[in-house]
Amino acid sequence: MGAAERLAELGETLPEVPAPAAAYVPVAMAGGLVMTAGQLPLVDGSLPLTGRVGDQVELDEAQDLARRAALNVLAVAASVADGDLDRVRIVKLTVFVASAPDFVEQHLVANGASNLLGDVLGDNGVHARSAVGVAALPLGAPVEIEAVVEVLDA
Repeated sequence: MGAAERLAELGETLPEVPAPAAAYVPVAMAGGLVMTAGQLPLVDGSLPLTGRVGDQVELDEAQDLARRAALNVLAVAASVADGDLDRVRIVKLTVFVASAPDFVEQHLVANGASNLLGDVLGDNGVHARSAVGVAALPLGAPVEIEAVVEVLDA
């Protein structure tokens, strides 16, 4: 079963590549690697929740938001792989979590993204990762994700 079929089996569809919110592009290539811009958990152009995790946003909600942001990462990656998710390998993921001062479970928030990528891409979704707590993110987003991706030969 291919990645697109696994995505559908999870009840998900690949979203449109989100439009940049400022002066940048969604993706840049360097050698054989693709770097995505930070992806927010936008759904149809809007954030479903805003605020800091541990204050306004609960852990399970933040995990779902990380999953949403990971779908946007996949959309960006697919855009440079001719739409073929089977050509996408996630090398490194950085998950930024807008965190209340005493919130220390950023790694658990990041699991929402990592689990989705593994479920969809299989071995190509296994990656190195950093989970970073920050005071605030653009537009009040609780989560932002950027990735280093390899586009495999067809």
